[in-house]
Amino acid sequence: MPFRFTFALAFLVCAGAANAEEPLNARIDALIDAKAKADGVPLSALAYDAEFVRRAYLDFAGRIPTAAEAKAFFADTGAKKRAFLIDKLLAAPEYAPRMADLFNVMLMERLGDSPEWTKFLTASFSQNVSWDGMVKKMLRADPKETDQPGAAFWLSKRLENYGQNPVDYSALTRDVGRIFLGKNFQCAECHDHLFIPDYKQQDFLGLHTFFKNTYLAKTVVGERPTTEKTPFASVFTKVQMATAPALPGAVMIDIPALAKGMEFSEQPDKKTGTPGVLKFSPLKEISERLPTKANTDFTRNTANRLWFALLGRGQVHPLDLHHGKNPASHPEVLDLLTSEFAGCGFDIKYLLREIALTKVYARSSTLPAGAKAAPNTTHFATAIERRLTAEQLLQSTLVATGTDPKSADTLRPKFVKAFANQAREPEEEFTPSLKAALFRLHDDAVLGLLKPAPANLVDRAAKLPDADATDELYLAILSRKPSTDERAAIAKVLAKHPDTRAEAIGRVAWALLASMEFGVNH
Repeated sequence: MPFRFTFALAFLVCAGAANAEEPLNARIDALIDAKAKADGVPLSALAYDAEFVRRAYLDFAGRIPTAAEAKAFFADTGAKKRAFLIDKLLAAPEYAPRMADLFNVMLMERLGDSPEWTKFLTASFSQNVSWDGMVKKMLRADPKETDQPGAAFWLSKRLENYGQNPVDYSALTRDVGRIFLGKNFQCAECHDHLFIPDYKQQDFLGLHTFFKNTYLAKTVVGERPTTEKTPFASVFTKVQMATAPALPGAVMIDIPALAKGMEFSEQPDKKTGTPGVLKFSPLKEISERLPTKANTDFTRNTANRLWFALLGRGQVHPLDLHHGKNPASHPEVLDLLTSEFAGCGFDIKYLLREIALTKVYARSSTLPAGAKAAPNTTHFATAIERRLTAEQLLQSTLVATGTDPKSADTLRPKFVKAFANQAREPEEEFTPSLKAALFRLHDDAVLGLLKPAPANLVDRAAKLPDADATDELYLAILSRKPSTDERAAIAKVLAKHPDTRAEAIGRVAWALLASMEFGVNH
């Protein structure tokens, strides 16, 4: 067992450095269990192997397990096989692309894609780059960056303008607050927020001042000199105020007095489009001040989003509404996640692993025995069903049907169009749509995956006896064995079509792929 021991040990060193007490996962479970007991909320049992293996592969590989992988997990009788599976998936090559997909959706919210951006995300997760280091590169958007120029895409995409429309600096400001700090200042641009006392107009304008002089120079981000504060006044009070660049709740940054013409240490070059280098760069300032341990908003927001990624609901929910009137469901848990994340150097893989090792993560989506109604999701008493992302659906469909993974490149745009949310709409909730249903019903490319081809699912199943064919279909698509009733139902279908058996198997496979069970993580 050298692989298992070595990989787990690397994380235990990190956990021990952060806290010498019990592992983080055990402390999380103790707090979750204590609140459930105090509130009289029964907890669901742990998930069966079939549910757990599917959940783990979807979360850490971005796809369902193959039939062979599921069988191997079922056959393993080791007491620690679930922890070993998590470690195996975290160390596998698929982990980095899966995290790149997850964070692309979270960070870009379907605003667009870029090969360099994907490369930046994938390389960062492959090398386990710290989260603060990644965010620093995104916010700095340094045009001189040569190792990972794709990091600038987060900012450069938001600086694009279309036709005669100006750059939407307000949307950019809101995105920084929402995505990196967990605070949606959308309604605080013209006055203090009417319903959230914590959100001030100063918070919005202080963030806005970091970005108001940024622009897109061809394909790189440039900055015009920031020489004075931003004036503003509430539409209600009309009191004139002004702010320098400032993070919410933090002191303003001094704007140095520089003589006109002396703002740059390297002058812009209009011929080449090079933006130059400012002596005082607000982007440099925010990149060094926002993603830090001292900025609790940044750390709490990320810890909360990682919890959401694996549990289906944030400790604070919605994810971008951290404020005093919307407390965490388990404040001690979020405090613990926050301190451990910062104490472990913003190590995303470490925090994901600890969450995945909890009983909370391993809980079944089946209600507790005797329960007549689902408990409030804030207790995390029962696993919350989550819809699969467009990327998870695509990769899982290819794995289930035994299709060459290279097909993903051509099918991805179709799956994103059918299953993804609209741009700037966070993908936090399950929302069925007519376009998704029609896509599964009629798209020729998807239906083509269910026609017999050498060694694909339908071809394999068609060569097996009815009972074995049914087992193969259920293991390949739903990662479980069929029930007695399901076996009987499939047998009836196949008995009616002895002369077109392969087509009948294809239709059964389609029904399973189109089912709610396949479309959610449960």
